[in-house]
Amino acid sequence: MDTKEPILELAKVNKTWEIYQGRSFSFITEDIILPNGNRTEHALVRHPGSTGIVPLRGDGKVVMTMQYRHAVGEYLLEIPAGTIEAGESPLACARRELEEETGFVAEEFIQIATVHIIPAYSDEKIHVYLARGLTPSTQNLDQDEILQVMHYPLEELMRMVREGAITDALTLLALHQARMYLQGA
Repeated sequence: MDTKEPILELAKVNKTWEIYQGRSFSFITEDIILPNGNRTEHALVRHPGSTGIVPLRGDGKVVMTMQYRHAVGEYLLEIPAGTIEAGESPLACARRELEEETGFVAEEFIQIATVHIIPAYSDEKIHVYLARGLTPSTQNLDQDEILQVMHYPLEELMRMVREGAITDALTLLALHQARMYLQGA
């Protein structure tokens, strides 16, 4: 079977309106002409990017956060993660967020994935790291962070994923990527 390279044209942006500028990201609407020639209005989130960290202790346990998420009205079990600040590299963000949220620093950060988490309406790119060589430090939570640090064996977390107890998409993806990396896949 013959396979041809796809023609990958981009949309033409006629006009952009900023609806709201928040602390970390903005909401915009764009008037665009799609690659198929159709004109439409598209609303989206502009985001500076973020990082997620799978912190692996020497005994094989993963440092997690049980964090209150107001949008869903629940506490969710998640990996530490956060938004990249202006002028900050993804790795610097990962180092900062790990310490701020969990009170640990790491000797080694290995990038295991880069993902567009919700490309239908956001340009956010998340850089996912496996962190090893953990040492206790000082936790420094942001004013709006309500979380508890918890420690689980990776296999227990994978069981929780299978059973639907972990629902955060970034955490699901990061745990799978970390497990694949550790298994040499």
